[in-house]
Formats: sequence, structure tokens, C-alpha cells
Amino acid sequence: MADGSRPPRTPISGETDVVVVGAGFGGLYMLHRLRAAGFAAQGFEAGGDVGGTWYWNRYPGARCDVPSLMYSYTWSEDLRREWRWTEKYAAQPEILAYANHVAARFDLRPLIAFETRVVSAHFDAAAGRWRVTTDRGDVVSARFVVMATGCLSVPRAPEIVGAADFAGPTYHTGSWPHEGVDFSGMRVAVIGTGSSAIQSIPQIAAQASHVTVFQRTPNFSVPANNTPLTEADRAAFEAMYADYIAMVKGPGMGFGNNPMNALPTDPEVRRQRYEELWGEGGAGFLTAWGNLLTDIEVNEEAAEFVRQKIGQTVKDPATARALAPTDHPIGTKRICVDIAYYETYNRPNVTLVDLKTEPLQAITADGVRTAAATYPADALVMATGFDAMTGALLAVDIRGRDGRTLKDAWAEGPKAYLGLSVAGFPNLFTITGPGSPSVLSNMINSIEQHVEWIERCLVWLRAEGQAVIEADDAAQEAWVDRVRQAAAGTLFPKAASWYMGANIPGKPRVFMPYIGPGYRATCDAVAAEGYRGFALETATVGA
Repeated sequence: MADGSRPPRTPISGETDVVVVGAGFGGLYMLHRLRAAGFAAQGFEAGGDVGGTWYWNRYPGARCDVPSLMYSYTWSEDLRREWRWTEKYAAQPEILAYANHVAARFDLRPLIAFETRVVSAHFDAAAGRWRVTTDRGDVVSARFVVMATGCLSVPRAPEIVGAADFAGPTYHTGSWPHEGVDFSGMRVAVIGTGSSAIQSIPQIAAQASHVTVFQRTPNFSVPANNTPLTEADRAAFEAMYADYIAMVKGPGMGFGNNPMNALPTDPEVRRQRYEELWGEGGAGFLTAWGNLLTDIEVNEEAAEFVRQKIGQTVKDPATARALAPTDHPIGTKRICVDIAYYETYNRPNVTLVDLKTEPLQAITADGVRTAAATYPADALVMATGFDAMTGALLAVDIRGRDGRTLKDAWAEGPKAYLGLSVAGFPNLFTITGPGSPSVLSNMINSIEQHVEWIERCLVWLRAEGQAVIEADDAAQEAWVDRVRQAAAGTLFPKAASWYMGANIPGKPRVFMPYIGPGYRATCDAVAAEGYRGFALETATVGA
């Protein structure tokens, strides 16, 4: 929202215990826990209301790729029982309604300044406090800062020659107009075939006169097989809920821990397993075998099964071949979950342009030009993804000890201890930061774990008379090495994925999430041992 359209308000100033940046599911729960623990907290949110990524991502077809019964908070039994999801995979409006319900039910909005972007956070070592400023003129002094800015919240806008010359409207799936878009009768060019494109293209094609999809690299997608939730579905989930919570709250599993192995099994049994998971729908396809993401032969068999499904679905053989990924093992880029994506290419009003065979040259005033042709368009949709995991953190001018910026500290790639704290940046916490399972997990479970860990840490510091906590360099380096080794034992580094930062020119190629076993147990052990790997400072007089 432009500054001129924001309602005026008096700038916020003074001191608080904690500043929380972001009002998605992480920020909301963090504020709730802090208030319950007796901390004064001030939240800031760039959007006009709560919801985080679900506030911004309103493109047609947007929905979660985690089953809705699992994409829910577990910390309030009353909340869990009173909210009723309507679909197996909830759509964006329902998820946003859930976030709004949580904010209202627990009276969290009074803690948040909306339409306010944090622009800087500078640490004053002498005072042991952070000075946080915003684009609304707010200046707040806080003992602690919690960055709940999300892993997929900074849309990537690629630099394409002529983009500014396009005469029609241009939309980005990551910042979709809240009033929606009517594509009726329009020729629409969609650039990108990642998750947001795979979800939106079928919806746009059902409305537009023609859709031209420009694909650089194809992605694996599996059907959602989405259905309305029934009472039987809810009862079945209730019956296994205790086991589900035990798994969620357990020590944390890594890839390759499932004792099942694909190779010794009869080929027909393997195919039946793939067919079963394909029929169930969803990203659970990757759980077919415990070593699917660590053994290239096992992975290739699963990938070929999906390629065959694409070939069976898409009628035009050339289009089917172009849609079938061959450049990365299945699952090493985030697998997509779709509703009739491949079927959409059978529509007469949908054309796929393979940019590997005819590279994109420029956007013109009335279309998109490749090396082979110019494709007319009345509207342009950029489905080009996000600066994942680090983009939102580096968008803020964060300065730690001696004025060192986070951008400088991460010049060779992000380094964090447990994905929660960064050496040289005392009293700064990151929810689902680099070096934690985050985007490889059910995000809402990982959010809960981090929020609870941070809140308990602050309570402990208060009880022990400690004013400053900071990740130790050696502990951080050891954890970064553990993250690196865990990834090296999998197939993930074989893909040029956003997990690696490969979608952002100039971004260091580092596998950012933690993919190994025992994450929650490690975090719990660190806390139980008096916050092993952290340096502590007691409160100074008058601070």
C-alpha cells in the first residue's frame, strides 16, 4: 500500500521488552506467548491485517499443500475443536479467515501496528537494547527482537528486458490485488511454472480467452485429489491425533530414517505403492520409500513414474515431454501439489512455450518475444517465486555488534545457530530461520516449536537475571557444518532450487534448511544445559 493511502497515526516510541516483526502464524503465536508470560511486546506488520503469506498470496487457486487438519495450531485445544476446515487442502481465503479468527479470539490486533514496515534494527551494546525504526516514523527501544518475517514473503521480480514497456497490467502471484482480477476475454501471459503458477494456471485458463505459459524449467507436481472434509475424515483424524502430536512433539526425524527400502522390493509392488500414493494425492508421494531422497536409483524410478503420468495425461506428446522434468531428482525442488494442472494443457486456449528451445528475449508493449516468435498478451502474470528464507531478513537494515550488518555477516551464505540466532547479533531471534527444518517441514509445527523455545528462553533469562544472549561463533560454525553434512547425505544439493538460493542471481549457493534428524531434541538439549552454545551477560545497572 502506498504511503499516501495509509491512514495517519501517531508514531510509536519508547521502550518495550520485545519487538515482533511480522503478523503471520509465527508473529501471532509469538505475541500471544509473550503477553501470557508477562512481557511487553510490540508487533509490526507491513500488511493491512494479519495472515502473513496468506494475506499477500491471493492469486487464483492459492491453497496450502499440507492437509488442513494438520495445517493448524496445536497449542489451544479449544481453538482446535471450534475451527472446522471445509476441504482436505484449504484454499487461501479459508486460511486467512483462520488467521483472522485467531487474532480476534485471542485479542492480538491491539499488539500490532499494521501497514508498517520495519526498516532498521540496530543493536546498542552499551545499553543491551535494539533500536527499531519503521517507515511510519516509529522508533522503539527493545531488549529483544523476534523476526517472524516468514520464509516465502519477498516476491522475486526478475529483470526482463522491456518489462516496463508492457502496456497492459502486470501482476505478481506473491502480491496479488486484494480485489481480485477478472481475466475474462483476455490473452494472458504467465511467466514461470513453480508452485504458484501450477496452482493459478488452471484457474486463469478457465476464465481467459487464451493463456500462454512461458516455462524455463519444469517442476514435478502431484495431484492434490482435493475433496470436502467429511465427518468421517474428522473422526479419523481425531482417532490418530495423539499419535500425530507425539510425532510432531518428538525428537525430529531426518530423511532416510524410514527402514523401508525400494530396491529389494518387487517392481510390481513398488508400482502399486506409487499408484496408491498418487491416488491419495499430496506431497506424501515422497514418503513412498525411506531412501527416496537419498538414493538416486530409487528416486529416478519414482520420477519416471510421475513422468509417465504426465505423458498419460497431456495429449500432445511434445507438450508432455516439455512438462516432464529431467534436470533434478524428484523432491529436491519443492514438489508441487495441483488441481488439474497437467489436464489444463489439453485445453485449446492454453499454449506452453519451452524457453529452453526458444529463449525469452524481451517483453514488448503488447506481448512476449522469444527467439522464435512474439506472443500477444493483454495481461502479464509473473509467477516467479520468492527470495526464500533470507530475503525478508536482509530487506531490513539489521546491525549487530560493532555495527556489522546481517548482509555482511551472510555475504557467503546464511549462518545461524539452530536457525534461531546469529552470532554477533545479540537478543535477536529468527522464527524458522536458515539452519532449521522450516520449509522442509509442516511450517506451522516448526513455527510453534520455535515460538515456544524463544518464549521459554526469555522467561529463563529473566529468572536468571541475564540480559543478553548471543550465539557463540564456534557453536554456530559447528551447527552450520552439521546442516551442510546433513544435506550432503541427500540428493537435495543436486537441484538448482530456491532451497539453495539458485533462483536469485548473485545469491550464495548454500542449502539453507536443516534436513537431518533430531532437531527438536537438539534444541531442547541446548536449553536444558543452560543454553549451551550461547554467551550470556547479566543485567547492567540502569539498563
